[in-house]
Amino acid sequence: MRIAYLSTFYPFRGGIAQFNALLYKELASKHDTVPYTFLRQYPDFLFPGQTQYVQEGDTAERIESKKVLDTANPLSYVRAAKKIAPFKPDILLTKFWMPYFAPSLGKVAKQLSKSGTKAISILDNVIPHETRPGDISLIKYFLNANDAFIVMSDAVKQDLLKLKPNAVFADHPHPLYDHFGMKMQKINARKAMNIPEKSKVLLFFGFIRDYKGLDLLLQAMKQLPEDYFLLIAGEVYGSFDKYEEMIDRMDIRSKVGLNVRYIGDDEVSRFFSVADVCVLPYKSATQSGIVGISYHFDLPVLATDVGGLKEMIEPFGTGAMIKRPHSNDIAAAVKAFFETGTSADSIANIQNYKKNYNWKTLANSIENLYDSL
Repeated sequence: MRIAYLSTFYPFRGGIAQFNALLYKELASKHDTVPYTFLRQYPDFLFPGQTQYVQEGDTAERIESKKVLDTANPLSYVRAAKKIAPFKPDILLTKFWMPYFAPSLGKVAKQLSKSGTKAISILDNVIPHETRPGDISLIKYFLNANDAFIVMSDAVKQDLLKLKPNAVFADHPHPLYDHFGMKMQKINARKAMNIPEKSKVLLFFGFIRDYKGLDLLLQAMKQLPEDYFLLIAGEVYGSFDKYEEMIDRMDIRSKVGLNVRYIGDDEVSRFFSVADVCVLPYKSATQSGIVGISYHFDLPVLATDVGGLKEMIEPFGTGAMIKRPHSNDIAAAVKAFFETGTSADSIANIQNYKKNYNWKTLANSIENLYDSL
């Protein structure tokens, strides 16, 4: 089978590029798979982070892809399809996470469908966390350009069926990121980061955006005893000033460790090794790749009961849910996690999850979905 995989690959960086690289390697082990990527992923003014590209010192899966699509130039959409067409793909595989990509990826899919290529998209989100006028029309255009979809949470499935009731799809939980190296000894990791050995360490990891609820977690830290420590690691989208102000106003700076920057792949291990639990205090969500990283390092997850987060945790016993995205509920759930001693059971259950939801099983789902078409 020939698969044209059009999405974010090296030299772009971030969780989506990592996802694509790992799935590409699995698909390429069985099929004739060619990775295609962007000439331009976003215009700079639409990207709120420091850079879209892998920097010196970053560890990245260097997938050699073909640059074909400028998302900001409609003239490139047909040209991109023409560059892919000679490969004669059976599948055009894309990843969709925001309406901005709907016109470009949708047009390529429509063009290639004329020669019999089936378009399958892996949906991170259907309806974005922060909607803008015109988003729904763009999303419908993209969905109608595709033949089938992979959904990784019930929340995404429901959004898909709301906009495309007859959609053909397959469910598969988010696979585990498994390229971040080995877990370190916790005592050594804490010494290296100057964190007291007996602290109860919470990890907030990943891009810092308003919907992820860091403000709620900081408010919860005010309610927790002094032996609780919050480690924040990730690049901020926008400004971190309001969080700095909260930390000072609530006088919790001694209980918070700040690493507000892009975290390279080679650093990820020490952040997850030093923690007792990963906390996702999200105000809204579909699924989260952070859960997959946590499970790779056998780290239980506490998450608010929003979107599809419960589906990634509760059925598998790999952590615990927080009733609401509210600081009181977050503080109560954190205390209960440590007081009930659920960590050992969660870690054992994570081992079972790893066996059943990986890149091979996701690749199999895509193959079966194509066969159903």
